[in-house]
Amino acid sequence: MKKILEAKNISKVFKIPEEIQILKDISFSMNEGEFVSIMGKSGCGKSTLLYILSTMDTDYTGELYLDNLLISGQTSDYLSHVRNKHIGFVFQFHYLLAEFTVLENVMLPAKKLGIKSYQEIEHDAMEKLRLLGIEDQALKISSRISGGQKQRVAIARALINHPTIIMGDEPTGNLDSKNTNIVFDIFRELATEQNLSLLVVTHDDDFAKRTDRIIMMEDGRIV
Repeated sequence: MKKILEAKNISKVFKIPEEIQILKDISFSMNEGEFVSIMGKSGCGKSTLLYILSTMDTDYTGELYLDNLLISGQTSDYLSHVRNKHIGFVFQFHYLLAEFTVLENVMLPAKKLGIKSYQEIEHDAMEKLRLLGIEDQALKISSRISGGQKQRVAIARALINHPTIIMGDEPTGNLDSKNTNIVFDIFRELATEQNLSLLVVTHDDDFAKRTDRIIMMEDGRIV
């Protein structure tokens, strides 16, 4: 099995107002095509860990590898490129640009990456919307579609640069059970059909139980 993500002895200290150790010696790895959830009570360090794994937080000790490349200690420009190319993000709030169309929102990360032509990006974006069953919404302004559809647009946007891994922070936190199941099924299909790795922080027991593996956290450690 190909290792996609590896954390070695990751620790994190918040220094303000006083020194608190948020993460304590976290080590784990993930394989290609694996669908993993991270669970634990509020304040246990789940989201902090996800921000480090996603290269958005660089203030930690330990080593992080993505696709066997050492990510720790790299420049912010390099990390920005890694994030855009290799990591797709899906958050609890979709963060779509309200005045842009669905299609324009999905195209944004690919335009930023700047590898493909406008036509290729548009074609790719339509393919992703088709994959998620919402191609008929492509030209609608994103503020005019339902919550469940917005989250699917956010997933399409996360997929546009063919990432190595998708990371989700409570991606179903704002959805009803029907839309939660739709999102879960999409994630499962991505792992199975496209061999995509998925790492999702969630409070939803039912969601987590259906993933390949649950990483339980407590007081900044994996238990």
